[in-house]
Amino acid sequence: MIKKLIRQHLRAFEPYHSARSEMDGLAGNRELIYLDANELALGSPVPFSGIKLNRYPDPFQRQLRAAIGNRFSVAQDNVFVGVGSDEIIDLLIRLFCEPAEDSVLILQPTYGVYGVSAALNNIEQVDVQLDENFQIDVDKTLKALKKNTKIIFCCSPNNPTGNVLKKESILKLAQSVDCMLVVDEAYAEFAEPGEVIQPREIAKQENIIILKTLSKAWGSAGIRLGYCIAHREVVSYLLRIKAPYNINAVSSSLALEIISLGDFKDSSVSIIQKEKERLAQALGSFNAVLKIYPSDANFILAEFTDAKHYYDLLVRAGIIVRRRSEPRLKNCLRITIGTPEENALLIQTLKEAE
Repeated sequence: MIKKLIRQHLRAFEPYHSARSEMDGLAGNRELIYLDANELALGSPVPFSGIKLNRYPDPFQRQLRAAIGNRFSVAQDNVFVGVGSDEIIDLLIRLFCEPAEDSVLILQPTYGVYGVSAALNNIEQVDVQLDENFQIDVDKTLKALKKNTKIIFCCSPNNPTGNVLKKESILKLAQSVDCMLVVDEAYAEFAEPGEVIQPREIAKQENIIILKTLSKAWGSAGIRLGYCIAHREVVSYLLRIKAPYNINAVSSSLALEIISLGDFKDSSVSIIQKEKERLAQALGSFNAVLKIYPSDANFILAEFTDAKHYYDLLVRAGIIVRRRSEPRLKNCLRITIGTPEENALLIQTLKEAE
């Protein structure tokens, strides 16, 4: 099924080969002398954690992919690493969709990069609205599919609404379509584990691709590192079409260290959950706030009587939140959960405006 969906000219695509990418397993345990890539053999002027920055990084991120796979009890061959999830979204569209011929279906309202990447690649975008509870209407979605639809994009927990999409709806949708279903789980660490799609479930349903990131619960947005867990055939094609050295050595090294710090992630999630509850209670006491949407993420979506007024008010106080423009959310502000001090300042600023 996967091979049928991949763009025809990419099925036999020959990737760029560096000399290093062809060395896998050939050198044994010998220390190698690299005279293959026109690097400066004299070394780097700036050291970083023992990494030789004058050398190109592993083009296949084997050590990092193995560590991620081990964390989720999946094989390294099921893991692909990208420059944030955004690179992976773009690569998936380029892998499966013929420009000016194919389409993607996006469950709305959601993260805007899916549509941006589709437009950038000249791919038709079909939007299907989530239902009144921002859940998947499976029948409505299936009716909206076109013969040329190659990918369905959804986000769970969803950005900007914050809610987890029902797992049974995602699995039913995947089982009912002949295209790829991309589930963006950027905020999954903030949700109950049993409510989100687990990486091992892709073994049962080969057309599901799970996107994950170190940018949210892992506190590492600055290194721009995301990854996906998918059928090994999908990963093998992504490895062929990506840039030769898409992940730099510093990001790879930091990511390896970061994913070993599970206690930090767990502690951070716990603090954010408590602060989210405190902020939700405070917002609910203001006359200006009409509704607070349930959130399984690290942000709150709140409907205001006049979102522009309160957005401008917060900006003047030096507090930047996200104003939504979608018709269903036109008077909503998306507020990321900050530190206890930052949240207290936001609450005080709104309180003084009552």
